[in-house]
Amino acid sequence: MKNNASRDRDGRLLISAGKCLERLSRKRQELIRPVLENPHEFVLLSVRSLAQRLHVDPATAVRIVLRMGFASYRDFQHFLHELSISHATSLDTMRSSKAKGASLPAHVREAVEHNFQNLQRLRNSLDYERVGALAKRIYAARRILILGGDLARILVGYLQYHLRFLGLPVFGATSTGDTLHLAQATGKKDLIIAISYRRGLRQTVEGMQQARANGAYCVGITDTLISPVARFAHETFITSVESPSFGASYVAPICLLEGIVAACGYYPSGPVRELLRKNAAEQRQGFRWYQD
Repeated sequence: MKNNASRDRDGRLLISAGKCLERLSRKRQELIRPVLENPHEFVLLSVRSLAQRLHVDPATAVRIVLRMGFASYRDFQHFLHELSISHATSLDTMRSSKAKGASLPAHVREAVEHNFQNLQRLRNSLDYERVGALAKRIYAARRILILGGDLARILVGYLQYHLRFLGLPVFGATSTGDTLHLAQATGKKDLIIAISYRRGLRQTVEGMQQARANGAYCVGITDTLISPVARFAHETFITSVESPSFGASYVAPICLLEGIVAACGYYPSGPVRELLRKNAAEQRQGFRWYQD
């Protein structure tokens, strides 16, 4: 059977749970729905074990998986893993802690070590050439629009501040209204950077969809390829925000943004160097700094 699931430039699966279900009969949709709604309970199961949980034979389980658009059961397991990441709640992340019942310092150590792991994943997977290419797009764009709400407002502000430091035409949209109005005004010469994690914040996803429909080039930053941010972007950067606490870890996303900022700062452009010289003078003697 033909595999209809779309993939990214590296061949990794890009598909939504809704699209998976659309390919099945109503009866089989109801059969597989519990798996998609509770992926963490099924992700490690073999075909035989999954079939037992669904009360069908293994051959039927495989046919359902193939019909959903996956080339193999392993592809389906990868999808369930990504789905479990995107659907994780604060309660789920705390339940995943390996330091349950331990002292408070032990939980602090676990959180710090997990941040190092997230950074290591980024270091091992990041394509530095793509970051350099993004810097070129940033300088070539008529306008740069950074979308992100909720906790991702922090990331929007961080990147927006640094790009403005370089004199670039950048706008941040962190509220529903700002996102709607700015996205509607985008065009083919504009660049969109959409930042959202887990299931994807509605205002961010829909803002990017609107901008893409207007012809803008869209870059997504998220934590899983099945995120709607990844599916609707022209290209995506993946950074993990996994944490053993109730919150999300933004260490890896900040590291990625710092890489983008570095690429823009070293971009070979005369005006950039002149702006940096002016900013250096302000940083030495500007009125905003406290003086003893």
